[in-house]
Amino acid sequence: MADFQFEIIKHIKTLSTNARGWSKELNLVSWNNRPPKYDIREWDEEHLKMSKGITFTEEEMAELKEGLENL
Repeated sequence: MADFQFEIIKHIKTLSTNARGWSKELNLVSWNNRPPKYDIREWDEEHLKMSKGITFTEEEMAELKEGLENL
């Protein structure tokens, strides 16, 4: 597995926490020193291990927000 770097630029919201202590979070994350993206995934308590997740650009997040407002 290739090494990669990440930095949580801003924690926005914890969506839930499971019995193992992992939290599903919405964060602004920079991957491999690239511009940050909005990111939803589960993290361990130390933010060292993570699950698979999904990332959104600023434009994609605006579209998602609009879609959620129309629910």
